[in-house]
Amino acid sequence: MTLIDNINKTIGKASSWLTLVLVLVIVVDVILRYTLSITSAASFELEWHLFAAIFLLGAAYTLQQDKHVRVDVFYHRFSEKTKAWVNLVGTLLLLLPFCGVAFWESLSFVRSSFLLNETSPQPGGLPARWIIKSTIPAGFFLLALQGVSLTLKSLVIITHGKAKSN
Repeated sequence: MTLIDNINKTIGKASSWLTLVLVLVIVVDVILRYTLSITSAASFELEWHLFAAIFLLGAAYTLQQDKHVRVDVFYHRFSEKTKAWVNLVGTLLLLLPFCGVAFWESLSFVRSSFLLNETSPQPGGLPARWIIKSTIPAGFFLLALQGVSLTLKSLVIITHGKAKSN
């Protein structure tokens, strides 16, 4: 495994634990809402923030594990070398440019939020919105790193005919 794979595996597995936290927050929220009629803007926002963090920080791990969504009409029938070419071209022409633009554009979004000390517009909402917004560039950076790893693995398969053993 490469260093990039290890980083994304560690972050991906750590972010998967946020799913348990999200479920617990939702369960407590539902119990409080339906038994005591207690609702909170902060709990709703926390649910959204946890979901966003899970999605953004887990995307690179999902790509690494080849569990991402793919419209697979022909891909499964391709040889390993042809799959490597598809992965290489797709990564270089689509994934990396998209990640680069999303990363770059999200930096000013996070910076503005931080400088304004942005908080929720809802009464009782969460403070420090820049924290959740910072998962946007972090997630796209990790996804781009995984794209680099995929590119290197594809090149190895194209040039040597098979992937290196882990």
